[in-house]
Amino acid sequence: MKKLILSTIAFLSIVSCEDRDDNVYVPDNNLEIQDFIWKGLNLWYYWQDEVSDLADDRFSTNEEYAKYLDNYPDPFNLFDALSYPEDRFSYITDDYNDLLNSQQGIFKTNGVEFGLSYKNGSSNEIFGYVWYILPGTDAEGKNISRGDIFTGVDGQTLTDTNYFELLFGSNDSYTLNMADYDNGAFTSNGNEITLTKIDNYTENPIFISKTIDYNNQKIGYLMYNGFTAQFDDELNNAFAQFKADGIIDLILDLRYNPGGSVNSSANLASMISSQSSNDLFIRLRYNNKIMAALGNSATDYKFRTSINGEAINGLNLNRVYVLTTGRTASASELIINGLDPYMEVIQIGTTTVGKNEASVALFDSESYQYDDETLNPNHTWGMQPIISRNENSVGFSDYTDGFQPEIELREDLDNMGVLGDINEPLLARALQEISGVAAKAIPQITRPVESFKDSKIVRPLKDNMFIETEKVKLKNF
Repeated sequence: MKKLILSTIAFLSIVSCEDRDDNVYVPDNNLEIQDFIWKGLNLWYYWQDEVSDLADDRFSTNEEYAKYLDNYPDPFNLFDALSYPEDRFSYITDDYNDLLNSQQGIFKTNGVEFGLSYKNGSSNEIFGYVWYILPGTDAEGKNISRGDIFTGVDGQTLTDTNYFELLFGSNDSYTLNMADYDNGAFTSNGNEITLTKIDNYTENPIFISKTIDYNNQKIGYLMYNGFTAQFDDELNNAFAQFKADGIIDLILDLRYNPGGSVNSSANLASMISSQSSNDLFIRLRYNNKIMAALGNSATDYKFRTSINGEAINGLNLNRVYVLTTGRTASASELIINGLDPYMEVIQIGTTTVGKNEASVALFDSESYQYDDETLNPNHTWGMQPIISRNENSVGFSDYTDGFQPEIELREDLDNMGVLGDINEPLLARALQEISGVAAKAIPQITRPVESFKDSKIVRPLKDNMFIETEKVKLKNF
């Protein structure tokens, strides 16, 4: 693969990222991290053609290249300088173990999964509201549950300048200061919940899987919170149960699913639709030089008939109901986009994130993979850059503004409901759509979470839609 690229594109050998051998100029150890960043992005970055400083002919001499890198003693600054302005999702870390763990659904947590929003009428104060509690964590069994609200941490009011350090910083233990919401005001209720994070927690993304007997119909409900390849067999088993139960419809709850493995997304789509293995699920479009090397056949994800040697338990449905929010992203959106040409996809909830791009983990090794034999022992930096954009079988890829639901229904702070319960508002609305009979009268939305002052509050994603390295054959470059 390396030779193929070199034979089709004229690179300057002094800085070519493909030639990672002894004949290629590499700056001294003070700049080897920067060298890794530039060369990795020059080869793999989706917008490589759009970033002038990543051009193959950007530098005419070794000295010019080294001088450029020397302008960025902080690798984070170099990564930012080389990022395309429209890129919302690429990132870099000084500890590549973060990348490895995130792709396996492993992270540090106290078990409270939550959203954040500005308070109405405030330009800087924010609040948190609980989505769900992870089993086997410190939060399980404590007096905190879905729908609870907190406005402070360790006695400090949450603001848009301190929330990240208080909630996602180095402090493994903190106390949430809980509050009630009434008549437009957040009022402390005196409850304080002390929580401690544990390392290396592995989240099972299959949060709820059940068959609901409703109005004499059997309806499958799956709340799936991350596309984690290590749980694909369990996912297939869940669909085996749906199949055995004889469900006629499926409600796929992706409201808090930020994405993950493209491969797992293709597996899930295959379980839902049972398309032919000749049918295209998703095609990934890379930058020009990667496309020239790989060709379309290597960038296609088709529907599958088996996983790890076991037959896929396909339901062969002609429609699926998908629950979404502003947290639904990347590999979750692949499901909507990839299934749409083949079946009716009825989206209920609110607009998704609009992440129509995929990334890959890059490491400072000869192959850019995590390779013990060639991995640079001098540092632990790794990158997760966007390297492709996806399109479905009819070529559609333009959803950077997100997918808008056919049936809009926002989560309500006054009535978050119990996940998996037939009266939980989003699930109840899907059941109503399927059967024509409501579980109960769905209440008027009075305080929808997403109606609060629009914010650009950032919370870390546990997952980022990524391509497994064997699919793009990194080791062959």
